Amino acid sequence: MSQGLFDPARWKPAPFLPESDGRDGALIFVVAVLCFLACLTAMGVLAADRAARGWSGQLAGEATVIVRARGGETPDAAAARAAEALAGVTGVSEARALEREKAYDLIRPWLGDVADLEDLPVPRLVAVTLDPKSPANAQALDRALKAQGVDAVVDDHSVWIDDIRRAAGAVRWAGAAVFLLIAGAAAAVVAFATRAGLAARKDVVEVLHLSGAEDSFIARLFQLRFAQIAGLAGLLGAGAAALAGAAARLAGGGAGLTPALPIAWIDLLAVLPCPLFAAAVAALAARLTAGSLIREME
Repeated sequence: MSQGLFDPARWKPAPFLPESDGRDGALIFVVAVLCFLACLTAMGVLAADRAARGWSGQLAGEATVIVRARGGETPDAAAARAAEALAGVTGVSEARALEREKAYDLIRPWLGDVADLEDLPVPRLVAVTLDPKSPANAQALDRALKAQGVDAVVDDHSVWIDDIRRAAGAVRWAGAAVFLLIAGAAAAVVAFATRAGLAARKDVVEVLHLSGAEDSFIARLFQLRFAQIAGLAGLLGAGAAALAGAAARLAGGGAGLTPALPIAWIDLLAVLPCPLFAAAVAALAARLTAGSLIREME
């Protein structure tokens, strides 16, 4: 009979923070959604950066020459002479005069379906493939054309390359800003939950103070609890984002979701740090919030 009255398991003190709370489900859901969005943002930035590098590489390896015929020379003859002159330039892998139909196809969207388009002085184009190891620059191509007396304009796509690089930089900065906003939102949610938890246990905090407990000890309890919750939520959000990325990769085939967003399998690794990052953000937010509120109670 006395053993039942003094059973250690029965008289074991309850923890300051319960192992589970009815509000934990909502907190886990919100943090998991934020982690899901953060992981999707990271994968999107990686895919966009890959697309920009691919486009820049393609443009940097090519050049286009616009050839105009002089005197009694036909446009086709001028283009063939320009291609021959460029083929001998160091750093040029191939120079090929495009067919007349391709030149018409390029300007037809601007002029419309003109019946007598062939009567217009349409310039011919020469597609130049540059050596990827040591590509020729626009100045070298221009000198070779002038040496042969060819009236032509060299477009080395440098303007387009600069635009793509600026766009890629803007995407990276936008992704970083979105990521920081999501981290701030997660910290605010954890801070609100910490404030609510401390308010519900204000009397217990005061008793602990009277018993000699330090503020850091009480704050550490909230820090560990919300770090665990956020770590679990981060794991759920990262897993959902990895599944979404895998689905997009499978649906898009070899080029990823779209040519503008070529998601690769390696991009799924971007979700791995998410649980640790979520736990770290939650721990920091809970520690700062709990410490501030405890000092206010003194």
